Amino acid sequence: MMFRSLRLFNYRTWFVGALISNVGAWMQSTALSWTVLTVLTANDATAVGLNMALQFGPQLLLVPISGLIADKYDRRKVLFVTQSAMGVLALTLGVVVTTGIVELWHVQVFALMFGIVQAFDMPARQAFVSELVGQTDIANAVALNSASFHGARLIGPAVAGLLIALVAPGPVFLINAVTFVAMLVALARIRTTELQPAPRGAKGFGDIVQGFRYVKKRKDLLVIFVMAFILGTFGLNFPIYISTMTSIEFQAQADTFGILSSAMAIGSVTGALLSARASRPRWTAIVGGIGMFVIACGLAAWTPNIWLFGAALAIAGFTAQLFMTNANSMVQLTAAPEMRGRVMALYGAVFMGGTPIGAPIVGWVADAFGPRMGILVAAGTCSIAFVVGAIYWIRVRRSDRMTRTGTLTLPPATESVDVVK
Repeated sequence: MMFRSLRLFNYRTWFVGALISNVGAWMQSTALSWTVLTVLTANDATAVGLNMALQFGPQLLLVPISGLIADKYDRRKVLFVTQSAMGVLALTLGVVVTTGIVELWHVQVFALMFGIVQAFDMPARQAFVSELVGQTDIANAVALNSASFHGARLIGPAVAGLLIALVAPGPVFLINAVTFVAMLVALARIRTTELQPAPRGAKGFGDIVQGFRYVKKRKDLLVIFVMAFILGTFGLNFPIYISTMTSIEFQAQADTFGILSSAMAIGSVTGALLSARASRPRWTAIVGGIGMFVIACGLAAWTPNIWLFGAALAIAGFTAQLFMTNANSMVQLTAAPEMRGRVMALYGAVFMGGTPIGAPIVGWVADAFGPRMGILVAAGTCSIAFVVGAIYWIRVRRSDRMTRTGTLTLPPATESVDVVK
């Protein structure tokens, strides 16, 4: 059943709070990219890329500590702290922008501060899902989380674009600050007696290295991590791709930028819901998803008009989501429960931590050679990720470890998995 995790009170509560908060997050992301590109600079895509680098860089640098905290401390309490901190940051940024004193370096400082808090929020949030639903429904819950995140993308960018066009960017940041209240209320309402906490596998800083050693021994995880690194570094810089195509290639305004971002979300939600129907993640979706994403990026770079560009974005969102949802579920389901926080921190680091490398490069390419060439960088690099995944998948199938459907078969809960079927 597609929505089976919602039968649980704790997950329903979490889902509603996250959906509201995600709408605000997408509104802020849209307003931030547009403000940097058109208000604080003269269509400087490199500046947008640098802003993204500052926001996602801490996830890579802080991964040892953030993973340790997610495995050592009560994840619900960790999330109370991180969500409160991001709400305060959003409120402060909103005040700075609304009063008109904002400068580019202000936005960059806020991006860095958001990145530091998100570095601790991400592994705790993703590992907390297993406590909400238990081992059986992790894959479904992860898929529904993705549907919530990208469903909010249908609303957030469009509303943000409209507000920017009619009023100004400032109110968008203030609205995002308010939406963090929904997440805090959800965390407060969760029934702690119904949680299914995983064993705590980390006691001190000496346990940090165990996470690296664990992943190093798992060839299947290493392949997923390599694919995720390439996709996150060069493939998912869509704030740059969409904003530069909108303002430079198609000569459109902020409301069009919001609508195009929502068009991509349509595909992302569809991909997440399709993944939610499956009881287990599939290697076919991981490898096939990133392969189709390469094609979608090629189409987006070629499209002669804004309507076809929107359609290509929807396809890109759908295919990228097939990869992301199935890869995330595969990592969570096959990681030993006591290692899950550290493994998810590493996964988040390689997935989003490459942005400081890729975003400025893609932004520079878009400035120097045009937005279409920036998108082609995504297509070219992600084709490498497809080849890496395809080679591993073929080799495993040849060794008789894969079924015809490519469906994962889980071992007993006390074991880790080196083979996916």
